[in-house]
Amino acid sequence: MASPAPPLQQSFADLGCPLHAVEFVVVDLETTGGSPRENGITEIGAVRTRGGTVAGEFHTLVNPGVPIPAFIAALTGITDGAVAGAPRIAAVLPQFLEFARGAVLVAHNAPFDVGFLKSAAAHADTPWPEFAVVDTARLARVLLHRDEVPNTRRAPRARHFRSPVTPDHRALTDARATVTVLHGLLERAGDLGAHHLTDLVALGSRVRPEQRRKRTLADGLPTGPGVYRFLAADGRTLYTGKATSLRARVRQYFTAGETRGRILEMIRIADRVAVIECATELEAAVREVRLIAAEQPPYNRRSRNAERVFWVSLTDEAAPRLSVTRSPSAAALGPFPSQRAARRAVEVLHLAHPLRTCTTRLTPRRTAAACLRADLGSCPAPCRDAAAFVPYGEVARSARHTVTADLSPVVTAVTRQLHDVATAERFEEAARLRDDLRLVLAAAENGRALAMLGACAEVVAARAVGRDWHVHVIRHGRLAAATRVPPDADPRAAVAAAVATAADVDPPGRATPTSASAEESRLILAWLGRPGTRLVSLTGVLAQPLIGAQPTLGTLTAVPTGRPRPEPPAAAAPVRSRLARPRPVGA
Repeated sequence: MASPAPPLQQSFADLGCPLHAVEFVVVDLETTGGSPRENGITEIGAVRTRGGTVAGEFHTLVNPGVPIPAFIAALTGITDGAVAGAPRIAAVLPQFLEFARGAVLVAHNAPFDVGFLKSAAAHADTPWPEFAVVDTARLARVLLHRDEVPNTRRAPRARHFRSPVTPDHRALTDARATVTVLHGLLERAGDLGAHHLTDLVALGSRVRPEQRRKRTLADGLPTGPGVYRFLAADGRTLYTGKATSLRARVRQYFTAGETRGRILEMIRIADRVAVIECATELEAAVREVRLIAAEQPPYNRRSRNAERVFWVSLTDEAAPRLSVTRSPSAAALGPFPSQRAARRAVEVLHLAHPLRTCTTRLTPRRTAAACLRADLGSCPAPCRDAAAFVPYGEVARSARHTVTADLSPVVTAVTRQLHDVATAERFEEAARLRDDLRLVLAAAENGRALAMLGACAEVVAARAVGRDWHVHVIRHGRLAAATRVPPDADPRAAVAAAVATAADVDPPGRATPTSASAEESRLILAWLGRPGTRLVSLTGVLAQPLIGAQPTLGTLTAVPTGRPRPEPPAAAAPVRSRLARPRPVGA
């Protein structure tokens, strides 16, 4: 088996290369039929060109391993005898990939030729490089009017651009003719403002006219990380996003890959793109969160729910109850991503603590009519008389301890009910209970992590990215400074400068876990938890309980939440044994 060629991944930066500097490999194949699965390649011809100059050619016959149909032999002149001594595609393909290394593949009706080459690579166990591909057939349909070339075949287009060779269904001749067509199309594309490879690919794809007209908005943008904003003519922010490469990311909005209706509508309205360059990807992500929350761009879906998190809090009254709020109190559980999730958590907490669900404000001197839960005995019913406030106070204190410190009563209550409903074969209810308990435990763990980060006056951490170090200063859960330290700079001086210029951040309030939004603090926690992140200095404590939600979540998988499958009959055992026996390679 031939050794696999190394992958040749085209980067987004390569797609932004000026057309005069792009190396194209124009390829053409002759095959035994139209299906890559059932037919084989009989001939490969390719021409490498750059800036209008031919740099080299590649040509070989290929033994397809199958008979060549008579009508194919009559059309191409390639017979079974002509390819009898030719190499197989597994031997030819690595040579072609080496010839095409680092170039852009071009073909007339590219899906056909590229499809055969990919199929051959798969059969030969050779990795297929993710080439950028230009289809001259599709590009010609965009750039040539039917009055100029009414026929869509290769030969009429080659004649239109005065090709010195005439296509004759031989691979190298057809590839040479396609080179002339390509150069003519590139000249037409330049007249339409397509000066980069991205523009050319966009022209040849199903790009909407409004996208094509606005593609110049990406010109001149920096290539580093940052935040971009699409602005309307009156300066309103329409859409905000983050990118590791601003220019490459913005260009993607003007390609056929962008099909979202809301974004296409936004592009029609957009007048310009403003960017904020950032030192690191984390800074870009944090700035995006802050800008979306502050400006609420109409075309960001997250604008509808910017900073929209919910908490389950105990109300501050004589007979406390659980309430879903947008701002946490001193006794709160969360955050939860939606109001529905928070309400499900309330139902789970009620299994362990029979708190009242009525919304009437009660005092020992002010009672109300008892509800159904009081009649059923599932609530101490402080609404009924003043004497019930004493046992209800014990229930409320226990619930407060659970919400703020220890969820074990909830775990015990839910686990007991899980086994009861599973034993009764109410499996859907058991699955819902399990998922709700997971939701509560995950929210509690998330809340503890946020509170831990918010209590740290300062965290300075660094992570190696490539040859650089990304350094961040976090104060009370808020990103206060970010810097990138190149390999030739003094890291201690860079860290000292970042700390000295970091923004001052006040400690969080009594009811909030951090001095930033929950989403920003979660981004920071995720970055701190990534492998390779190192603490430089710390003012506070970064620690979480050894026994937290994860062990409990693991035990929940043992609770049956579906109907048990019947055991296979004993006679099936020998069959399983035979199937499990290892087979030799190639058997």
